[in-house]
Order: sequence, then structure tokens, then C-alpha cells
Amino acid sequence: MKEQVILVDKQDNPIGLMEKIEAHEKALLHRAFSVFIFNNKGELMLQQRAAEKYHSPLLWTNTCCSHQRDGETSLEAGKRRLQEEMGFVCELEEVFWFIYKAPFDNGLTEHELDHVMVGKFDNAPVINKEEVEAYKWMKLEDVKSDIEKQPEIYTEWFKIIFKESYQKISNFI
Repeated sequence: MKEQVILVDKQDNPIGLMEKIEAHEKALLHRAFSVFIFNNKGELMLQQRAAEKYHSPLLWTNTCCSHQRDGETSLEAGKRRLQEEMGFVCELEEVFWFIYKAPFDNGLTEHELDHVMVGKFDNAPVINKEEVEAYKWMKLEDVKSDIEKQPEIYTEWFKIIFKESYQKISNFI
């Protein structure tokens, strides 16, 4: 069965399910999540998306992100995907959610009600090479500066989420 996303209204009420690619082709609002993992030095773990990803390959982004499954809470989904992509699980805390829209050159559009979560982890991840090319730790100020200098190496949604959440997630460190 193909992966489905949860379609929602602007208040995050579920209104149906749809196959993931179709929802992105039609730019329909759906539930998603973004995880930001920090170490005890206050650095953010970034991932570089795998070269085989169907959009935004080899671009840098937050620790992990994806879509909740039907019947799955945001925190359950965040932990599941963190394990699948980065090879570890840690406690997560949901900080806030917001809506954004980001079209891509390939005709797909991310139109998501994004639940932003944070967690702490101090070890090296065991990355899934089908999902993640590489990872690195960076201070938030350095990420902010690097996005300004070379925005083309970051995913569109990460640039939006980072700008939206910078103050809120920096309070977590």
C-alpha cells in the first residue's frame, strides 16, 4: 500500500486521507512534523538528504521530518521517523505548529500543517543511507548565517521552518 497523509483543515482537524504523492501534486493541506535534535553543546543535528530522494536530494535540512500515519500521534511519528532515518530514539517535546506552502520545480508542493518537535541526544546517529547521505552538528547562529550565505544547499521547507521557529527552538537549548 502506498504511503498516505492525513488531510487537515487550518485548525488541524482531520478531513480525510490521500496518497502522499497525490496530496503533494494537488498542494492539499496535510499534517506533517519536523524534528530538531540538539546536543549538550546546544548544536543542532542537521541531515543531508540521500541522493536518491524524489525531491530535494543532497540538500541539508533539520534532523528529520515526515508525515504522521493515520491513528499515530505527532510524538509517536517523530520517534518512529527518527529511528528509521537516524537510527536512534529520544524523548521529544512538541513546541508549536504552523502552516506553510513551498512549491518545487518538479511540480510538487509541500502544503503542510507542521508540528515542530525538539529533543536532546549526545551520540552519533546510525544513519539509514537510503534516507540520509550525511549528518553534522551546527550552532543555530551558524545555521542562520549559512542559510543567508548559501540558501541553495538547504531544503525549502527547512528555510521556512527555521525562520519561523528560530526563536522558539532556541529557547529549548
